[in-house]
Amino acid sequence: MKLQKMAVALVAAIAIGGGSIEAAQNVNAEVPAGNPLVFGNNRLTLITPTLFRLESTTDGRFVDERTMFAYDRTSLLADSLYSVEKIEGTGADSRYPVYRITTQAIRIEYVDDGHPFSTSNLTAYFDHRGREKKFTIRQIQRGNLGGPIETLDRVGSEVPLGNGLLSTDGWHVIDDNRADFLDSDDWISPRPYMPAHLHDLYCFVYGTDYKAALRSLGAISGRTPMTRKWVHGVWYSKYQDYSTEELLEVIDEYRSHGYPLDNVVLDMGWHTNILDNGTGHNGKRHWTGYTWNRNLIPDPKALIDTIHSMGLTLTLNDHPHDGLRPGDERYADFARTLGYDPDGKEIPQFDSGSRRYMEALFSHGHGPTDSLGLDLWWVDWQQNYIYPYVAGTNTRTLPWLNELFYRHSLRDGKRGATYSRWGGWGDHRHPFHFSGDAYTNWDMLAFEIKLTIASGNAGCFFWAHDIGGHKEIGGGELLARWVQFGAMSAALRIHSSRTPEYDRRPWLCGDSLAERSMYAAYRLRSEMMPYTYTSVRQTHDDMVPLTRPMYIDYNGNKEALRYGKQYMYGDLLLTAPIDTKGTGAERTASQTVWFPDGDEWYDFFTHEKHAGGTVARISKPLESFPLFMKAGWVMPMQPFTTRPASEIPGTLVLRVYPSAEDCSNLYSLYEDDGISMEYENGRYSRTGLRYERSGAWHSVSVLPAEGEYDGQPSKRSYRLELGTEKPCDVTVNGRKAHIGFDNVKNVYTVDIPATPVRKGITVRYRYA
Repeated sequence: MKLQKMAVALVAAIAIGGGSIEAAQNVNAEVPAGNPLVFGNNRLTLITPTLFRLESTTDGRFVDERTMFAYDRTSLLADSLYSVEKIEGTGADSRYPVYRITTQAIRIEYVDDGHPFSTSNLTAYFDHRGREKKFTIRQIQRGNLGGPIETLDRVGSEVPLGNGLLSTDGWHVIDDNRADFLDSDDWISPRPYMPAHLHDLYCFVYGTDYKAALRSLGAISGRTPMTRKWVHGVWYSKYQDYSTEELLEVIDEYRSHGYPLDNVVLDMGWHTNILDNGTGHNGKRHWTGYTWNRNLIPDPKALIDTIHSMGLTLTLNDHPHDGLRPGDERYADFARTLGYDPDGKEIPQFDSGSRRYMEALFSHGHGPTDSLGLDLWWVDWQQNYIYPYVAGTNTRTLPWLNELFYRHSLRDGKRGATYSRWGGWGDHRHPFHFSGDAYTNWDMLAFEIKLTIASGNAGCFFWAHDIGGHKEIGGGELLARWVQFGAMSAALRIHSSRTPEYDRRPWLCGDSLAERSMYAAYRLRSEMMPYTYTSVRQTHDDMVPLTRPMYIDYNGNKEALRYGKQYMYGDLLLTAPIDTKGTGAERTASQTVWFPDGDEWYDFFTHEKHAGGTVARISKPLESFPLFMKAGWVMPMQPFTTRPASEIPGTLVLRVYPSAEDCSNLYSLYEDDGISMEYENGRYSRTGLRYERSGAWHSVSVLPAEGEYDGQPSKRSYRLELGTEKPCDVTVNGRKAHIGFDNVKNVYTVDIPATPVRKGITVRYRYA
């Protein structure tokens, strides 16, 4: 009778649980050892304290191959950072082994019932604003905070954002179960037919720790690399067929008008447009080309050398979708490489999934121009309607091209660099990104700001927009407000379509007030480069966006979710670009700004103080915009220069606003050579900038520089900028110092002559 009861119970367990006899009998299973944790046909991998992977199969075969998203399979949570214990199940679950898996951020309870991971057998618990919440793999996400979209081509007003990792729900799931593999040679490999592999879920469960979510993205998908410094400078671009003389004239106009410039771009006109075969684009078959148009640019090498001699870089547009064809200078070599008769009727078809084809394209299409010293290819991919996917795969063409172009750019010891539309999860490994050919109006400016704020939530950390819009005439005021936004983004890049009236060069706008406004914004962009580049390094180290929504830094405050038109630019600056038309002679417009608790904030231009925890309607004339600096910190800047992203400053400008209370805050200036991979070998420098207040006394210290890099100055002078009342009893390393005043910036100054960078400096002062 006893045996009969056991048999009935066993059958009931199988019927209720739907599992195997082995699963029903596995009550006394041991705690699985090691990470990943394998439970029969299920595997749970702890990647970080807030990220775990769930795989279920019916044959016990799991996926260890890398994908475009799961690019780094080496990141596993150390054994010392999690625990696994067997616990007593309750109710129906008492028949199966039950495990509690705990990290510092989450607690997972799993019932080993022999079924795939489900809502019935796995629940994760996490803290969300002081309350415990549950996560299961079937929950519906309601609070996603948005992410990037691929392109703004032909967009004229707000469109839905994509999804990012960050959500007010406190979690996000990425399903990678259909992703193609990267083989041992890092080439895309179509995913084999795997009917037994049921799901492959990456569960980001972070509560309100949004920085942890972004770090987890870096752990599984790779951190974003350091960019070339010059990409964060000032760009000139226009869809126009410039001759050598015309392009050099544009560069000279920047000089004569006193504007900074770092990079010039040639759109499609750099190459010939005589080809009459191929798929083409916009009804024209000549969209792709790799032969220089020598009617316009007779000596490309001389042009590139001249541009480099001016301290500038050159970018060329590339629509790669037709490859090389008859009529291109290097077509014969290209065709022979691929086994085609150069004189035959059959032409190699574009095939991004073919290693042989792409290597031939880079060698014969790009190689000759690369050898001239070209700095960057702009991958202007608009052909998803022809090639939405890499042939024979589940991988979309754009992200794969971004991967290949980035790899191609890793040569001659230089960092990788691409400039392309956003390709989705994992594309943060291929910076820079541009948003496409948006229309020109106030709604579009407002949406670009919103898009930029949210895009870092998915790893799109560096947007460069068509500042001013791609086409249509918007007027000087709109362009000026757009430029102010561009000055507080990853790059200040103007671009527009062919029509002469669309040109976004500030001095062509026909509006003197708007031009003065833009000159001030361009100048600010130049002066802020040391701070911007330091913040870029922070993005590389911590996967935190350069332009980040308030809820990333202030995740404990619900107010951070309410004010979506402002963002942090790095750690110290808060900005809320104007996105509406102004009124009156000064065209004054306003933006509502929330000032986070715990700090005081100073208007960067007027030096007005705003208390933390307050909200204010900030009105600004066209020549200014809402920009605020956190009190009690030292922000590194440089004197204005027309080559802000390539010159290493001989003088460091230090902007400081006083803390209301005693404190000691350290900001670390980051510097390297701006172009090489040597930063990966520790060839860079950090200089500590400390602000301290003790009672009535304030001090600013420049600590001795640590580390070195090629081009590092041995000496440097300093200018301290104090944006409030006049200080008194000022000393530099104990010696009395002179107090100056800058009438343009309306700040008090203390100048310190050239000093070895390995020597510390302390400025001490108080206010009367």
